Amino acid sequence: MPTKDPGTASASAAASSSESPRLRRFRVDVGTIILLVVVVQSLLLLGLSYWGSQRLVGAIGESAHRADHQRVEDKVNAFLARAMLVVEAIAATPSLKADGAQGKTSAELLWVLLQQSPELDSVYAADDLGRMLMVQRYPEAAVRHIRSEGERGTLEVWEFKGLSAGRQSAQERYLTERTELRHTQYDPRTRDWFVHAATSGHAIWTSPYIFSAAQELGVSYAVPAWRQAKEGPRLTVASGDVTLKRLSEFVRLFSRAGYGDSALLGPDRNVLARSDVPGPALHLARPEHGVLGAIHAHLREQPHGSALRKASQQFPLVVDHQRYLVRSSYIPTTGWTLVSWVPEDKLLGGLRRAVLLALMGGVAFLGLVLWLALRLAKRVTAPVEQLSGIARRIGRLELDDLPRVNSHVMELQHLDQALDESARGLQAFRRFVPVDVVRQLLDKGRSLAPSGEPREVTVMFTDVNGFTALAESLPPAVLVEQLTRYFNVASEVIAHHGGTIDKFMGDGMMVLWGAPNDLPDAPLQACRAALALMQALDELNAEWGSQGLQPFDTRIGIHTGTVVAGVLGAQDRLAYTAVGDTVNVASRIEAINRELGTRVLVSETTANALADRLPVRRMHTVELRGRQRPLNVYELLLTRRPGP
Repeated sequence: MPTKDPGTASASAAASSSESPRLRRFRVDVGTIILLVVVVQSLLLLGLSYWGSQRLVGAIGESAHRADHQRVEDKVNAFLARAMLVVEAIAATPSLKADGAQGKTSAELLWVLLQQSPELDSVYAADDLGRMLMVQRYPEAAVRHIRSEGERGTLEVWEFKGLSAGRQSAQERYLTERTELRHTQYDPRTRDWFVHAATSGHAIWTSPYIFSAAQELGVSYAVPAWRQAKEGPRLTVASGDVTLKRLSEFVRLFSRAGYGDSALLGPDRNVLARSDVPGPALHLARPEHGVLGAIHAHLREQPHGSALRKASQQFPLVVDHQRYLVRSSYIPTTGWTLVSWVPEDKLLGGLRRAVLLALMGGVAFLGLVLWLALRLAKRVTAPVEQLSGIARRIGRLELDDLPRVNSHVMELQHLDQALDESARGLQAFRRFVPVDVVRQLLDKGRSLAPSGEPREVTVMFTDVNGFTALAESLPPAVLVEQLTRYFNVASEVIAHHGGTIDKFMGDGMMVLWGAPNDLPDAPLQACRAALALMQALDELNAEWGSQGLQPFDTRIGIHTGTVVAGVLGAQDRLAYTAVGDTVNVASRIEAINRELGTRVLVSETTANALADRLPVRRMHTVELRGRQRPLNVYELLLTRRPGP
């Protein structure tokens, strides 16, 4: 079998070297593709599960804290509502008198209301004449009568009750144990609760101040009411006191049933009550330290009077490397702010530990899945690699002696069957297409779609002289056998010299050098192929002559020039070919052989390209129809003639 041309061999080696990295990468990818799919899916599943569980845990924590905060807020509002209801009932009492004959009845009413209202430390009523009736439970249970004496000051009558003496009936609990008279300068009309209620004309909560009787910080709720007297309309202000000590006890009680702590801040952000520190607020101050201090610093960033101060807020806070969930809400009746906070770990620690354990279990399961996937990948990789090798051979149209792959995986077995059917179909089909041309186009990465490009090529046309008469005289079987033998010999010679058979045309051929791949010194290769072809055909004709068969008298025409080469044809039937004036001239040069009695003619362009490396003889100048310039043709000689 003849050896391949060095250019063809180098192209094949380059193609092999270019495919080797792809083949190696493909084998690595096939071996890991199942692992990658399993890992990505498992990590995605774990990630989404962890992300979803964290969001769920966070939502549960926020919901639990919101419910706990709402519970405390509802209790604070209920506490304030009950206190306000008592004071408003006192203000609405028609027979309420701060002094005089009805003062005793009013005192009994206030005493009963105070006993039924654990939220209040004292209740009282005062009029614009300076008279006041007060009932207190702290620091001692007493009824306090105050009457202004003008410039001499105020006369106070204190009736101390015996609540702690174990008395059972209401009458016994109301009995006076002792009475004290006191001369003071106390004037209820100058107190903040009276002044603010009188000037505003509606119920008000005071800012914290020190109670004169208990000498403790507290707040008062005051309600103004006008009554008709003999001397005309008189103003009466009913009020109730809540010490910060009692407020702190209630806030601490409300928070004890929840997860965290709570605090009440006044309109100026001073602490009124808090559950995280024992005891009442002894003085008004803004928190500077601890969690409440950090919350206060966060709330302080909101400008006074902004809508944000009156809106419910929720935010996380990190104090001493611990994360807290914080909520705040505005209490419109008093202008206070309720804040509550809880350590996130205390609220969600158990849930997050459960999520972490579930995640660890998921990671362990992922490890098991990866181990199983690795074993499965090894069982799949080997047949996939074999099938990929078969597919590459089919892609290169190397269809002989293809192996078969047996696999227990149904899809792989189906793929092997499909590849075998494809190979058998291509084996039959490749006899009708120029396989070498298709391989060259595929190796160069060209698209097998209609396309064309100008290329410098050398075109050869061959023809058998007198073939028509020869075909009529021979039996069809003999003609087919001789023609097949003829084309086999010609194809081997042309392939050996780097030519590409463009098409078979009855008894002739059209051959290209320089397309579809570039070929150095294409004219020389074409002329050498012509000489080798004539020698091979002479040997074939001698063999046929010895067998009594008719010889094939072959004529060849060669021309070099520019053509448009590419994949041409219809959408459903394409062929790689070349078109242009160069092709037409080569065909007409081949026909001139009959007129001149020569076997191989080349154009002047091809002869000049030989550069005296092969013997040629100038034969004739011919006029070709359709060309403006005459054409000089040369005979390619089998042997160089001796010089003169």
